[in-house]
Amino acid sequence: MVNEELAREREYVSGLYQRLDGLRADAERELAAVRRESVGGNHQSRSERDAFARAYEDRIGQLREVGERLAFGRLELAEADDNGSTHHYIGRIGLRDENLEPLLLDWRAPQARAFYQATAATPLGARARRHLTTRGREVVRIEDEVFDAELLDEEGTALQGEGALLAALSAQRTGRMHDIVSTIQAEQDRVIRSELQGVLVVQGGPGTGKTAVALHRAAYLLYTHRERLGSSGVLVVGPSRAFLQYINAVLPSLGETGVVLASLGQLYPGVEATVDDEPAVAALKGSAEMAALIRRAVRSRQRVPEEPQTLTINGETLVLQPSAVADAIAKARESGKPYNEGRVSFVKNLLGQLTKQLAEQLRRRGSTVDDADLAYLREDIRTAYDVRVALNTAWIPLTPEKLLDDLYARPQWLASLTSHWSKAKRELLRRERGSALTVSDVPLLDEAAELLGEYNPGDAAQKRAEKQQRKRDLENARTAISNMDVDGQVSAETVVAGFAEQDAVLTTAERAASDRSWTYGHIVVDEAQELSPMQWRVLLRKAPLRSLTIVGDVAQASSAAASTSWESTLSPLVGENWRLEELTVNYRTPSQIVAAAERVAVANGLTVTRSRSVRTTEWPVDAVETATDAALGEAVRARVAEMVEQGGTTAVIAPASRLGALSSMLSERFGDDVGVGVRGLSRPIALLSPAEAKGLEFDSVVVASPEGVVAESTRGASALYVAMTRSTQRLSLVLAPGEQAPAGL
Repeated sequence: MVNEELAREREYVSGLYQRLDGLRADAERELAAVRRESVGGNHQSRSERDAFARAYEDRIGQLREVGERLAFGRLELAEADDNGSTHHYIGRIGLRDENLEPLLLDWRAPQARAFYQATAATPLGARARRHLTTRGREVVRIEDEVFDAELLDEEGTALQGEGALLAALSAQRTGRMHDIVSTIQAEQDRVIRSELQGVLVVQGGPGTGKTAVALHRAAYLLYTHRERLGSSGVLVVGPSRAFLQYINAVLPSLGETGVVLASLGQLYPGVEATVDDEPAVAALKGSAEMAALIRRAVRSRQRVPEEPQTLTINGETLVLQPSAVADAIAKARESGKPYNEGRVSFVKNLLGQLTKQLAEQLRRRGSTVDDADLAYLREDIRTAYDVRVALNTAWIPLTPEKLLDDLYARPQWLASLTSHWSKAKRELLRRERGSALTVSDVPLLDEAAELLGEYNPGDAAQKRAEKQQRKRDLENARTAISNMDVDGQVSAETVVAGFAEQDAVLTTAERAASDRSWTYGHIVVDEAQELSPMQWRVLLRKAPLRSLTIVGDVAQASSAAASTSWESTLSPLVGENWRLEELTVNYRTPSQIVAAAERVAVANGLTVTRSRSVRTTEWPVDAVETATDAALGEAVRARVAEMVEQGGTTAVIAPASRLGALSSMLSERFGDDVGVGVRGLSRPIALLSPAEAKGLEFDSVVVASPEGVVAESTRGASALYVAMTRSTQRLSLVLAPGEQAPAGL
């Protein structure tokens, strides 16, 4: 009976793949037909043709990305559905036959909820749940969970509760994150399907699947709220480039390619900061008082001269009074416009005053000046050198980069803005012009850009015109899609993304990533406990609807400006408009490692979210003492050799000051199998600092010099807690000379 069931599932899944291949072939034929279209010299027609081509290309890419593990589950229903079926197959995307009858349910569809949440006590309309394990395109194993006791009397039914989950958890790591779509558990599914509105905080200890839940929630929201989020997009923010490299394949495998992925150093277009300041500097730059400082800095660039200024215009002499400048500045400020846009009003006002002054001066000397002459006089004044100098001295155009550079490189100006600061505090911001931007500089750039506005006012007008044109294009695209009979395969947003004068066709994600003022329909933030107040300000500007998913663990906070509680962080930002969900089941970390890490955390005064591990492994956590630095390296190398022998990925997590020496020693033995930092994620052996390891997982982990890890981190034991919870199989600590085993171990 089991073999018959297996054969039946293999046949059904084979049919799903045939349908998938057929849809891809249809899309490829449509693409070829669109490309062959002759549209003559009409630019709009060419744009529409190219946009539809891009839409079909995206569709083909989506169908190709989900080729592996297309279907992974089946629900047996207590009652037949509207189509008379008593079975629902669950997969990565939805498929229908030629008569539009459902063949495969998208895992995000409401009807698929029971696959993740049904229990014997609450079956949600299901009699049984079946897990399909596939290799390539073939089903190799089936496992059933029965909710209806009457099914137990039927021959061939196997009851093997969490077999699929445990198999996934025991699989070796590859250095990249895999989706958990086939093994999502009930408490995770509840978070993933939580309503879109408001701020959702997902708190959980290491190994509870926070990152996976965050990414699957992004995919679920895009599927469920496609009309709203398709055009505005979803932003997923991670702590580092290493983290983004680790997760970058998950969303495409779930059928979503339109999400913007960004690290904290990439939240300002054109900037990719990878290095942060020293902890004390980062803490100051991340503090909320920097917003007030930048506001004062911007305002201080509007200056009234102390003395009257003599201006020469084509041989004529005018005197510009300080009161005239002050009046023009005051009127421009009243508009409430950003600095650079307000400058347009200032210049217009002051040029008007000077033009009137020059006209009156000429009339007093007997010249005839009528209204037609005023335009010529105004142009003469505008282009006069003395006038340009006076205008720029009073209100100079500024870029965010220029403002920040001046703030750091001009100590006297900074002192005039921060008279209440100590000299030592001001010195933390001191740096030479042209220095590389840091991760902590990015939110300050964005803050300055928000206050300064567009450098070229014409750009702002152009953007307004583009938004109006986009609205018209969306209406036309919906009509075109209906006429082409491709509804459901192509969205109007995808088509309009291709209506561009330039050759490049930009997706929503590409346009959003290049536009600083872009606002997203939803933002997902992983490792959110690390964000500084200034980084929160950036994200809230990008989420005016305050629709966010915030994922993190305050016990793992390691940055200088990190959160110590969600209440103290979020209440000043969003008031009571946030809710908390906790993940309490540890799916990644073996029980013996969870227990050791939590004991160490508690012994060092950390508040942890206790979790229950669903599995254990044969290796106890051990600590090795060493007498010399050379012995430390040898012990690390020996442990790594044992772990490599067992297979899978291995990480050595050590203080940044020891990475160089350890890299040399490990490379002598393992050669190119060793990689340092981000590069290590593609190698069998990764050598990382605790900060780089945050959010990642490996089969085996060696923590070198635990006391050094604590000493180098601004949050001390939090860094060690992070390092100890990266392993899915085995953990070993190698103590540096003179170190004691961590308290609580």
